[in-house]
Amino acid sequence: MNHLSATARRISRRALLRGTGVALALPWLDCMRPARNRAAAADAKAARGPLPSPRRMLCINTTLGLHAENFFPKDAGRKYQPSPYLEMIQEFRDDFTVFSGLSHPEVDGGHSAEASYLTAAPHPRADNFKNTISLDQYAIEQLNPDTRYSSLSLSSSSSRSLSYTRSGVMIPADDRPSQVFRRLFVDGTPAEVQTQMQRLVQGESVMDTVLEQAKRFERDLGSRDRAKLDEYFTAVREVEQRLVKAQDWAKRPKPKVDARPPVDIASSAEVPSRVRLMIDLIHLALKTDSTRLITFALSGLNAVPVIDGVSMDWHNASHHGQDPEKLAQLRMIELEQFRLFGEMLGKLKQTDEGGVSLLDRTIVMFGSNLGNASSHDNKNMPMLVAGGGFRHAGHLAFDPKKNPPLANLYVQMLQRLGAEVDGFATSTGTIPGFELV
Repeated sequence: MNHLSATARRISRRALLRGTGVALALPWLDCMRPARNRAAAADAKAARGPLPSPRRMLCINTTLGLHAENFFPKDAGRKYQPSPYLEMIQEFRDDFTVFSGLSHPEVDGGHSAEASYLTAAPHPRADNFKNTISLDQYAIEQLNPDTRYSSLSLSSSSSRSLSYTRSGVMIPADDRPSQVFRRLFVDGTPAEVQTQMQRLVQGESVMDTVLEQAKRFERDLGSRDRAKLDEYFTAVREVEQRLVKAQDWAKRPKPKVDARPPVDIASSAEVPSRVRLMIDLIHLALKTDSTRLITFALSGLNAVPVIDGVSMDWHNASHHGQDPEKLAQLRMIELEQFRLFGEMLGKLKQTDEGGVSLLDRTIVMFGSNLGNASSHDNKNMPMLVAGGGFRHAGHLAFDPKKNPPLANLYVQMLQRLGAEVDGFATSTGTIPGFELV
């Protein structure tokens, strides 16, 4: 009886939303079908056989930049001589492409441009700056992935994130591996699950109330306000879809993994150890299909990182001014970053998914919003894309004085994920020479 009344409420809400003249109906879900139809759909799915493994995307930003002379190869094309940093990941040479001469048009402001790394929103230091939607959140809108978490926003040592909502609000990052592990793999007690379900139901009830109020306002509004209300209805519809999904996922057990819960490391200076914990979680999250979209801020420090041979504050070393001692210290720090990045690529490459590696199914972008950290320059951003099923091209070099938009690369990443798009943010096309397989 309760099930019937719940279904009736859903149908009633669908009818109400159609009555407003705005397309706010929920998608046709399995739970709306009669049981016999659900069984027939399951039989048909079984007859088709297993679906291909999904595509994923991991976007990493090392927030204090990369010294260009140690990162970019001197030669373009497939036969480039590896730079000192790329030597650290040479075993994956055929699995990645290096890009030089890319940037976000009109994105300036040094460290502030971290906010625009995945959005391309201009002038992030301006007093009136308003951010836009980040690449990962835009991918969610386009693809609506059926995973427990639509995305994960992670950081090595702070709550600052690379992910922003459509309204430009930052989604705080998780930097405590123990909490991330618990979210991904530890089931709550029956009482905790019930509490979560009650919260979701209450949230759904709030959506119904707001829609009813908005409907009463509509008849007295002018055309411009009606257009704004239409946008509002669309936003509410997205919330409704997420609530329905969240209720379903709250009932399902979390995946079991052969891994011990991580123990958080208190000191942010323990960079390699903290990053390795996050690498393990990123690998497990993608492997179990708990999410398909992850952002990771590899945050720099105003402190000395615990790395063999390093005795200088990381931020100070990044502002080297061509000082040989600072450059030597910075090189050791950044070589360690590439050693860790290679460990991540290795975990993804060694994980098999039906005959292809997890790396082949995951677009891994590694770069920085700073082209030259020493001068706070945001041009010629160091960028590398690994895996993802692309036809990798070695080193693609573009005009350092007239950079193509980095968002052109973002368009190809969205297309590789399966989104039917031809533009994103400041894009003007795609990157020549970088092809989909």
